[in-house]
Amino acid sequence: MSNLTERVRTYEVRTFGCQMNVHDSERLAGLLEAEGMVRQVGDEPADVIVLNTCAVRENADNKLYGNLGQLRALKLENPDLQIAVGGCLAQKDQGIIIKRAPWVDAVFGTHNLAALPVLLERARIEREAQIEIAESLEAFPSTLPSKRDSAYSAWVSVSVGCNNTCTFCIVPALRGKEKDRRPGDILNEVRMLVDQGVIEITLLGQNVNAYGVEFGDREAFSKLLRACGDIEGLERVRFTSPHPKEFSDDVIAAMAETHNVMHQLHMPLQSGSDRILAAMKRSYRQERYLGIIERVRKAMPDAAITTDIIVGFPGETEEDFEGTLEVVRQARFAAAFTFQYSKRPGTPAAEMPDQIPADVVTERFDRLVALANGITWDENKKLVGQRVEVLIADGEGKKDETTLRLSGRSKDYRLVHVARPEGLDVRPGDMLSATVTYAAPYHLLADTDVTLRRTRAGDAWENSQAAPQPSLLQIGSLGVRSPQS
Repeated sequence: MSNLTERVRTYEVRTFGCQMNVHDSERLAGLLEAEGMVRQVGDEPADVIVLNTCAVRENADNKLYGNLGQLRALKLENPDLQIAVGGCLAQKDQGIIIKRAPWVDAVFGTHNLAALPVLLERARIEREAQIEIAESLEAFPSTLPSKRDSAYSAWVSVSVGCNNTCTFCIVPALRGKEKDRRPGDILNEVRMLVDQGVIEITLLGQNVNAYGVEFGDREAFSKLLRACGDIEGLERVRFTSPHPKEFSDDVIAAMAETHNVMHQLHMPLQSGSDRILAAMKRSYRQERYLGIIERVRKAMPDAAITTDIIVGFPGETEEDFEGTLEVVRQARFAAAFTFQYSKRPGTPAAEMPDQIPADVVTERFDRLVALANGITWDENKKLVGQRVEVLIADGEGKKDETTLRLSGRSKDYRLVHVARPEGLDVRPGDMLSATVTYAAPYHLLADTDVTLRRTRAGDAWENSQAAPQPSLLQIGSLGVRSPQS
């Protein structure tokens, strides 16, 4: 009997891309642990390595095949090593992956995460690569067992897929049309997570505020936010990512009036030019976008608003780019995630004329980053002297010659490094309140008047360290169900 069969097999999941992929990776880990595997720690390679891929950016292919190239050497050293590839790039490339990397054991898509254990076992027995790509959703990922990284914070999917047709985006082709979960299933999952010690949840969807479109309730998302406010023990509720097209006043009111919904909003802009927005098939214009920002700030003056922006979309002129800069000046984002346009095969934008030269894109990108970062820094400086409550994450934060700090996120999701209080045992999931003493472009320091609030989440983390157990969470029945209750 080999050493591999005498011991518990180990796994590693490598995640690329968006929060939805992080959510899916927690389910993949849960599936493997349900099969008796444990997460690999230390420097030794795992027995099973899963790559959960992204296909949004052009370098996604390079990341995947770069990782697979490195894994080839491990496979030659240990033929029992199993390598699996899933996610959006697997859904797109399918059999191409095996042709380019024949040492891969299993390829599965975005719609059939649950197939992973079966594919690995079949590959082990047959000594042959297995490919299984479903063309439509077989089961909501949230119905699968989960192994979460955090004892205090969790992702909760409200829908999968997207009904939009943005010309730069390949996600709808890979994730499919929007499918909504039952509100009762979502809230049951949240309650079960809170019972486990979670105090912060983030509601996830490719177009999260379109939730309810499948069963015809335009106010379903705002109702869901308000229902989260009734769950005892749930301290923080966030959501990502909304679309300006569906961002309605009832959602703004729910954010402002529900005690545990954070005054933090990620609202993708993509471009500030009406002409480019039309070419992108983004069904809003500059005036509507800025109107949403204005109404959010009227209802929640302390709201921290972040965004996504693409520079160099085909046909973008200097005048178009100036429109983007003007929106950034007016909106005064707490942070802007900026991207140079990336041509993705299979998207309409890839075939458009007037592709922008790389040097022009880079020059505009640098100007945008300089403007956005300057505004972010100015907005952070306004917080110096204010008191913030920080949900402490794992590990230590920034250090200097005199101060050891712990890191976490404030209610508005800013990264804050807090001076560690002497003589107090601060656990991940606990809350530190402190006064902001310094602002940088990407973080705050809070070094004075530090107080500790121990939380149920910190208790859960401490218990998990004392007696580690697989955090497997099984939600509801399998399958897509609609209409919703």
